[in-house]
This record gives sequence, structure tokens and C-alpha cells, in this order.
Amino acid sequence: MIDNRLAPYGAFALRAALGVMFIAHAYLKIAIFTPAGFEGFLGSVGLPTLLAWPIILAELFGGLAILAGFYGRAVSLALVPLLLGTIPIHAVNGWLWNAANGGWEYPAFLVVAAVAHVLIGDGAFAVKPVALPRRAPELSANAA
Repeated sequence: MIDNRLAPYGAFALRAALGVMFIAHAYLKIAIFTPAGFEGFLGSVGLPTLLAWPIILAELFGGLAILAGFYGRAVSLALVPLLLGTIPIHAVNGWLWNAANGGWEYPAFLVVAAVAHVLIGDGAFAVKPVALPRRAPELSANAA
């Protein structure tokens, strides 16, 4: 059962947590690892270093958009491939995120959280919520 009175606030809590997580990860790459350090990490796992800034900016601006509820569902959907791409990178480190270089359970959870956000909606306090397209109604057999 879904409590329709409180569901918008639950969706907001999910959206806010997901947005803050993306912002925090961008901040981590800028202030702690540094962009040069993140470029080095990408190179060490065989990815092009020129992906560093697009990833950082996607996390930062995507997180802000999700947090504000500015086309949040669309942004979460757009960021799912980025999250899916992190799973094989971290899979070699094992399951737990506290393993050296991070495990894959946290990125996997974030994929599920982002998909849940897409399915549930932006919830309360969204600046510019976006609805999923509705399926076209079936034509009646009597019409014609």
C-alpha cells in the first residue's frame, strides 16, 4: 500500500539524498582527489583522462538539478549509465565500499536509487517536475 498523503515527501527524501550524493562525489573529486588525481585514476583503470571533467560536471550539475527537482527524473535517468559504468571499475575491489578504491555495492545501490527516482517521480518541493510520457490509449474495437 502506498500512503498518498506522505508519498510525495518520501519521493522528495529520495531525490534530496540522491542529489546530495552526486554533489558530494563531485566535491570529492574536486577538493580531495583533485581533478588531476581523478584523471590519474581514470588512466590507471584504462579510461581516457579527458573524461574527468565531464564526469565531475555531470555529478555536480546533475546533483544540483536532482536536488532542486529541476527535470530531476530525466537527470537521474541520464546519470544511470554513468553509475553503471562505475560498477565494473569498482568490482575488482570486492563488494564493500570501504575496500581500498571502493567496492561495487554503493554504486549498485545508487543505480537502484536513481531508477527508483525515475519511477516514483520528483515528489514534493520540485522546481520543475517532469512526468513520464503516458502510453497512448488503445483504440477501441468499436472505433472505425
